[in-house]
Amino acid sequence: MIRQTVFGFKIEKTDEELTAHGGLALLAEYNHGIGLRELTDRYLPGPGSNRGYAASAFVDSLVLLLQAGGRRLEDLRELRRESPLLKLVGRDLIPDSDTVGDWLRRMGDPQTGLGGLVGLGAVRDTLAHRILRRDHRTDYTLDMDAMQVEGEKQDAHFTYQGKKGYMPMLGYLFEPGICLFDEFREGNESPGAGHVAFYRQCRERMPEGKRIANFRADSASYQADLINELEEDHVGWTITADQDVAVQKLIRAISEEQWQRPYPECDYELAETVHTMNQTEKSFRLVVKREERRQKSLFEQEKYFHYAVATNLPEEKSAQDVLAWHNQRGQAENYNKELKIGFGQDQMPCGQTHANAVYFRIGVIAYNLFIGFRRLACPEAWDRHTIMTFRWKLVQIAGRIVRHAGQVVLKLAVDADLFTLAQGIRRRCYEERLVPV
Repeated sequence: MIRQTVFGFKIEKTDEELTAHGGLALLAEYNHGIGLRELTDRYLPGPGSNRGYAASAFVDSLVLLLQAGGRRLEDLRELRRESPLLKLVGRDLIPDSDTVGDWLRRMGDPQTGLGGLVGLGAVRDTLAHRILRRDHRTDYTLDMDAMQVEGEKQDAHFTYQGKKGYMPMLGYLFEPGICLFDEFREGNESPGAGHVAFYRQCRERMPEGKRIANFRADSASYQADLINELEEDHVGWTITADQDVAVQKLIRAISEEQWQRPYPECDYELAETVHTMNQTEKSFRLVVKREERRQKSLFEQEKYFHYAVATNLPEEKSAQDVLAWHNQRGQAENYNKELKIGFGQDQMPCGQTHANAVYFRIGVIAYNLFIGFRRLACPEAWDRHTIMTFRWKLVQIAGRIVRHAGQVVLKLAVDADLFTLAQGIRRRCYEERLVPV
């Protein structure tokens, strides 16, 4: 017999109950234990007939899809191929992609009061509360940031960066990484619109006994009414200052003696002054960083490039300390990247903005559930792993499902250490399920 393959092995079809994503059962167990399915059926509109899917069938399927690495609705076909594993976790019915698309449009339909989107907001809030209740902190830092999602969709508009898509606003709690609130926005909506209302939405979603103690944002939040609100709430804040005429005048008034290098070899200098806006009720510190321009452009003759941060942090924090703390808001960019790339929110599935808002909120829920799973069910050493690392280390594990004498066993192809880890995760998932909420 003449060989017609590069390697000499054969492939054959098998009817055994196998899975390529054995570790996905652990994530599904955590999702169910913390109440995803129960909350979804409680807060979202139910099926229109007895033959329709419950809301939890759609949300649970999409959450598992995004956690497993799916990036579009068509990937539900691949998830359905994991039917033995899905039956193991009580999700034996997976809607097809067309059915899910129709459901997304119904749930976000403005003519029905956005019932699905509002319900998903209640699910997101309750799950975030349950995760935060298990955290020992009482004071948190809120990082507000917008995320550009490109897409040549029917209802999409051009963003300020000249690309068609959407510009959702997100509020993250820096310490645990939880997305506290999301607002799906049109691409052409002003970056500075509605920041006070957004902050209030975040504040109202903090569990009892916990508070937003600090706030950070970019120059889109450099607004007098927001600063006044933060001052009234006794929140420590840093906001990148918009270098308007008044700020530029202040910077030019800083004497050369005031500029100091934080350390001898530093390639930038710092100084600070006091500023107030026309409508702010209190003055605030303005920490300014200047760097010498490496190369002057034809239209820019200034010797220095300036970067200014407005803050009410006490003077005990030096200008360098303020700048370093403010720069930690860059972590919000990493959270955005995790949500956007890790959980498939870089592309929207529908042509309608309201349907994409529903899908995006499900993505936020999938992201928050992963954060809770990583922090509460996994070893501390895994706390900085991204979802892609989790998929590589834990989710994408070959397994065999065996049914014998009334017992169902998931046999994982892992070494002893990973098997012990999986058992520990299951135990912690069960213990977390028993914690009062």
